[in-house]
Amino acid sequence: MRSTTAHTRRRAGLALALAAALAVGATACGSDGGSTSGTPAAEASKGTDGKQGVVLDRPFEKPDMILTDTDGEEFDLIEETKGKPTLVYFGYTNCPDVCPLTMSNIAFARSQLPKADQDKLQVVFVTSDPERDTPEELGKWLKSAAPGSIGLTGDFDTIQAGARSVGVAIEPSFKEKNGDIVSTHGSQVLFFSPKDDRAHVLYTEGVTAETFEKDFPKLIKGENP
Repeated sequence: MRSTTAHTRRRAGLALALAAALAVGATACGSDGGSTSGTPAAEASKGTDGKQGVVLDRPFEKPDMILTDTDGEEFDLIEETKGKPTLVYFGYTNCPDVCPLTMSNIAFARSQLPKADQDKLQVVFVTSDPERDTPEELGKWLKSAAPGSIGLTGDFDTIQAGARSVGVAIEPSFKEKNGDIVSTHGSQVLFFSPKDDRAHVLYTEGVTAETFEKDFPKLIKGENP
């Protein structure tokens, strides 16, 4: 059985891909100390702004993380999503803007798929703020923001290492003098192909629901958009 500490499976040239990905999408999100769980989901953004998914020259291995799902059960990301089309996003429930919009865009696009394809597509939201995002809080928030998504929480070091293994920057949350809690996390969404369980496509902040809706039918088949 693997350790709960994430292990990075490196291959030649991965360092360059990591450096490029880490340079994109780091977002500092501020919020007050209260929870936003159960608040209405952000309205999906359907405008066309030209932003598309980036096909990676060197696909990322799936993060080796064993975390806890919204039912309080152990969830092995690699084993539970093996051979399934999987989207992974790192964020947190108290995020005031980027996280709810991103998840709402994904949820809307997923809802436009045929029911069979909706069931195939795994949408995984991994918290970058596990101290506040308990399984219960995650479950409440996702029920509103992105129904049907998988929410994961756990040890921060494990989550941070897993995020870094796919080029997503995460830093511990901290409180400012005025009481606001700030969390810095990468805004990338990674798609892992059902054919080889590697991330072949990366979406950056600002990608609309329309783009996801256009791409999902191909991604589910293991094709690049």
